[in-house]
Amino acid sequence: MAKLYFNYSTMNAGKSTLLLQASHNYKERGMQTYLLTAQMDTRAGQGKIASRIGIGEEADTFTTQDDLFEKIQNRLAQGPVACAFIDEAQFLTKEQVWALARVVDDLGLPVMCYGLRVDFLGELFPGSAALLALADEMREVRTICHCGKKATMVVRFDSTGKAVTAGDQVQIGGNETYLSLCRKHYRAAVADDRSPELPI
Repeated sequence: MAKLYFNYSTMNAGKSTLLLQASHNYKERGMQTYLLTAQMDTRAGQGKIASRIGIGEEADTFTTQDDLFEKIQNRLAQGPVACAFIDEAQFLTKEQVWALARVVDDLGLPVMCYGLRVDFLGELFPGSAALLALADEMREVRTICHCGKKATMVVRFDSTGKAVTAGDQVQIGGNETYLSLCRKHYRAAVADDRSPELPI
């Protein structure tokens, strides 16, 4: 039975590695997959899902304007697909998550989403919030803080190495911009008496 899956974590937990491995497992058995990633994320190049360990694969892209039900239906019209994989799922809109639920329910196609749960201020991304509400199964992909505890938060740094405590929710970046931390060390990183709204 087809399901909507949400695999979530902080930065640098290996989400893309797991996605690529799962897709490879299907292909190894002679089944085709359909890979999608956010068009705005060009760190590995336009339309490419890549892992920090050096593996990657070409993918179709989506923007917040795309009808993902129609996009996936059009792909199915070109030939059989065993599973759809969505990378950077935090960038989905609520409506797009509902469209993915329709893909599962009405087209019978499993959809596996991989993305961040929270942003650098500890707030849920809209796509992640919708997936937490609608997914049939959720799996946490774990990574660790420098202290050895499970990392559940992510801090954003500016060019001087100072933690950023305001700004746009979306800023594409990697290790030079973000660091995954446990809640205690996240609080220490963003503590600022001039910003009482922060979780200090």
